[in-house]
Amino acid sequence: MSDSNSVIIRKAYEDFAQGNIPSVFAIFDAGISWHVPGHSPLSGDYVGHDQIGGFFQRTMELSSGAFGIDVHNLLAENDLVVALVTVNAQRNGLSASFPEVHVWRMRNGKAIDFREYQGDERREDQFWS
Repeated sequence: MSDSNSVIIRKAYEDFAQGNIPSVFAIFDAGISWHVPGHSPLSGDYVGHDQIGGFFQRTMELSSGAFGIDVHNLLAENDLVVALVTVNAQRNGLSASFPEVHVWRMRNGKAIDFREYQGDERREDQFWS
């Protein structure tokens, strides 16, 4: 199951990069929880497709659509998938890249929980604020 969970999450990142948001949401459980640390306009806890969709929309608004995620490695064990990524964004004429760790919890082939861990929370807060 670990390998299939890894494949599911990798495809979700690829679908996100291509703007295929319906395919991304297809792997999310209806009650998925989503946690973004910090104190920026994007920080907070989101539950379900509507709130996470709002988070995605706000991210794209703040970055004027100049937002992407480079996936470097995925590690999977049982119901956990850990993604080592770099988030790239532009905001107010500035470009930035942020190393992050994304932790996904899966159940029956669906993502039920997402947690973002930022390499430099203060720097990300400042960028998005």
